[in-house]
Amino acid sequence: MTKTVPAMHVAVNTSRRVNKAGVEVEYRSVLLRTSFREDGKVKHETLANLSALPDTAVETLRASLAGKTMVEAGAALQILRSLPHGHVDAVYAMARGLGFEAMLGPACRERDLVMALLAARMCAPSSKLATLSFFADTTLGRDLGPVSTDDLYRAMDWLGNRQAVIEKALARAYLRPEVNPDKLALFDLSSSWVTGTHNPLAAFGYSRDKKRGVEQIEYGMLANRAGVPIAVRVFPGNTADPTAFISIAAEIQDLAGVQDMVMVGDRGMITSARITALKDTTLGWVSALRITAIQELAQDQGPLQMSLFDQQNLAEITHPDYPGERLIACYNPALAAMRKHKRAELLDVTEERLKTIQKAVIAGRLKDAGKTGLRVGKTLGKNNMAKHFTLTIEDTSFTWVRDPESIAKEAELDGIYVIRTNVTEESMDAAEAVRVYKSLANVEKIFKSLKSRDLHVRPIYHHTEERTRSHVFLCMLAGHLTWHLRDALKPLTFTDEDRPVPEEPVAAVNRSAAAQRKASTQQLADGTPAYTYQGLLRHLATRTRNTMTMAGTTGTFELLATPTPTQHQALNLIRDHAKTYRK
Repeated sequence: MTKTVPAMHVAVNTSRRVNKAGVEVEYRSVLLRTSFREDGKVKHETLANLSALPDTAVETLRASLAGKTMVEAGAALQILRSLPHGHVDAVYAMARGLGFEAMLGPACRERDLVMALLAARMCAPSSKLATLSFFADTTLGRDLGPVSTDDLYRAMDWLGNRQAVIEKALARAYLRPEVNPDKLALFDLSSSWVTGTHNPLAAFGYSRDKKRGVEQIEYGMLANRAGVPIAVRVFPGNTADPTAFISIAAEIQDLAGVQDMVMVGDRGMITSARITALKDTTLGWVSALRITAIQELAQDQGPLQMSLFDQQNLAEITHPDYPGERLIACYNPALAAMRKHKRAELLDVTEERLKTIQKAVIAGRLKDAGKTGLRVGKTLGKNNMAKHFTLTIEDTSFTWVRDPESIAKEAELDGIYVIRTNVTEESMDAAEAVRVYKSLANVEKIFKSLKSRDLHVRPIYHHTEERTRSHVFLCMLAGHLTWHLRDALKPLTFTDEDRPVPEEPVAAVNRSAAAQRKASTQQLADGTPAYTYQGLLRHLATRTRNTMTMAGTTGTFELLATPTPTQHQALNLIRDHAKTYRK
């Protein structure tokens, strides 16, 4: 007879029986057993019945018999360091899911640093020097190892050298006909101020930030209709809008690999001179007329009359000054009411300021008509109100009256704007042309995200042209990932998930009932809290990666905190979104 060495284990047996009362009852027994093989057969021997022990004691005994070392919870396990990780992980999950990291270039140290710079810009935008502190206080520091400012600048130079390749890849991904059947691209210009005095791109110009007295740069943003940033061009701070447009228009067809693209730009971007320059290309365009051109169309014999809007809010008109083009006149009653109210406010504010000047003249503090005229001109110029007042200025007196004819003439055009395009009606009907032009608001959202809401592109601290361009390009790429994160995380934030599109293209777009409910209750449909996008990033950051050790040992290991239900849902949303866009 041969017998193997017995192995001790815990066996849990369950069975169901019907008791005397006719009720089915489950019986459970926990037995301490040894198992051994005797003459080729497996046999068991019960050593003790453990059914009376609590479940925790049974599991502890089972783990001990399995060879695991049991220690008292909290007495031996120590957390050496906890680093925020969840927000960085969300950025990397989106980038890798979209194939964005691979698109930046081949795997190398510079690409790793660029990805880290993008994550830092999206999670805690600051200067490059301050970014090093962000690395140290998150898991990026441990993953990257030692990093210096010189390393970051080398990574920016590497990124700048790859800008053309990356932008072409983005354009092919988001502007090719398969995903952009309308063949539309949006372009707009903005500016940001620059610190220091040595940046060759810095110049005084029209500041869209209303930051007077400082030099600035300008940059034009190319995006698809949804407002996903695709390419950016940096210009000196005194560049005119039309010049910037022509610069990107010359490249757009090559970038996207599509010959008959349609560019959408505002009335200051696509001017008559630029339209003339585009006639030799296959590039279509959609823009709008300036107010002076609208006034000419609205003259007594002109085609733009208020009777056009008796039955509808848009009408297509023609004029010999615009051969080969379509003009779509639109009337928005809400816009008309807003302009009327604003004009009334500006007239009242201007008159209050004029009264201050008048009191100074009467008191003798202003005795020269020329000096009085300068102050009056500056006051009227603040809100462009000079056309609505008739002035009488003398050395010892100053009076004014409103010009009712000028006010009435301007009021006639309240709420009216005119879309201008060379795209044929077969390719784009009047209603769609209006919607296309209004989609320029999506580029404004990019600038809002870049400047103040998410990425803080300004002020710009770099002193060389190449680094300035790399900085703006880096921020544009961060804006690209931010767009995707915002879109993916809409179910958890106050963002409208299903914003209704009105049948009337001129009408304002209102938030859906679900979005209004989220805003009023501060909760999602399931009763959990709704977040702002930035608030959700902060919540994701609370998921930490912890460096652990055991008492009496020198080894360490890392343990990632279990995600909260919201964090778990956010990661699932990111994965699903990335799969959709990578198809």
